Amino acid sequence: MSADFDLYQISEEHQMLRETVRGLAEAKIAPFAAEVDEQARFPQEALDALISSELHAVHVPEEYGGAGADALATVIVIEEVARVCVSSSLIPAVNKLGSLPVILSGSEELKRQYLTPLAAGDAMFSYCLSEPDAGSDAAGMKTRAVRDGDDYILNGVKRWITNAGVSEYYTVMAVTDPEKRSKGISAFVVEKGDEGVSFGAPEKKLGIKGSPTREVYFDNVRIPASRMIGAEGTGFATAMKTLDHTRITIAAQALGVAQGALDYAKGYVQERKQFGKAIAEFQGIQFMLADMAMKLEAARQLTYAAAAKSQRVDADLTFFGAAAKCFASDVAMEVTTDAVQLLGGYGYTRDYPLERMMRDAKITQIYEGTNQVQRIVMARNLP
Repeated sequence: MSADFDLYQISEEHQMLRETVRGLAEAKIAPFAAEVDEQARFPQEALDALISSELHAVHVPEEYGGAGADALATVIVIEEVARVCVSSSLIPAVNKLGSLPVILSGSEELKRQYLTPLAAGDAMFSYCLSEPDAGSDAAGMKTRAVRDGDDYILNGVKRWITNAGVSEYYTVMAVTDPEKRSKGISAFVVEKGDEGVSFGAPEKKLGIKGSPTREVYFDNVRIPASRMIGAEGTGFATAMKTLDHTRITIAAQALGVAQGALDYAKGYVQERKQFGKAIAEFQGIQFMLADMAMKLEAARQLTYAAAAKSQRVDADLTFFGAAAKCFASDVAMEVTTDAVQLLGGYGYTRDYPLERMMRDAKITQIYEGTNQVQRIVMARNLP
């Protein structure tokens, strides 16, 4: 009987990647994180730093000019950026979310046309699924795409679109056959510059304020039929398959923000003195830190296992993707809330980063499917 002793040990290459991204994040992204949040502005410094280090879209295959990074490497990049700034981690995360439908189902022509500039850092990619009346019930969308000769004409509204207005490219799900519900939905690549594409005002959000979230409007947008991703009617299946993989990137964000909060709180309690000694010496504080670290490590192991399943496209990926996203984001909310508590009154002020981390953590329980929906997904896909 043999055992695989490397099963729970990430490779030296992955460890070197972590060190590289952490160094970059601390030097080039962390110094702007508070300002980005305060001003609710796009973290251009982070984008520039990630592009210059070719870390903005590491998932793009090598044949299109990308790094061809595996799912775990992508998780590590997002995790380490989120450790200092969750808004900035949405750059590599949403670039994967927006472009993965093209990777999974797109023609070779589409892949070359859109993945190549993404890999080069010349464009970002967003994902348009949700609508004002179609959130968790995405199959109830109303955006229409009507065939007109060699083109399709799109009309409708998409809501909660991350990095809308900044991204050049958008994967858009639209109804091509209203009689077939989910089997009547198709996917398209829409460009920011296409006539009839416009954007709503940025949403005023609790957290991730540096990542613009806007509505996207399609007013008689004419696009060539060659921009359809996969066959007509396969868009919803592609959308769901995409989420199986990309929910793991949300888990990665959750790991990162939780680790950042734990690291900061750990340093603080060793310095803060009350009753004549560091508060880290009090058992109540020690138990809080122990629980935070234990749950975070459990979330990390689940997320990395899910990333391995994403890479192999295992049969139980749907369960593991949902489980990793759900568990890690619940842990992130708990860890960041406890970290604020450990700083007491200081934790509640913007002079310290923990209230931002706590606000940023909340969205990981909501987007790419609320955690209530994740539990439905898990229950339907029990291994």
